Amino acid sequence: MSKKSNRSRRYTAEFKRDAIALVRWSEKTVTEVARDLGVSAESLRGWVKQTKADRGEGLRAS
Repeated sequence: MSKKSNRSRRYTAEFKRDAIALVRWSEKTVTEVARDLGVSAESLRGWVKQTKADRGEGLRAS
């Protein structure tokens, strides 16, 4: 029986940047890009969301 490690996998800033660029510029979904890269879709969504927030692209009050 195989057990998953309790340790979180760490990704470099460059890897995250490139993954986010793939989401933004490809016609693939976040889930498809995540699968292609071998990361969880939840992690990739979080990276994209954080990048948008950092750039001020989040929800705006009207």
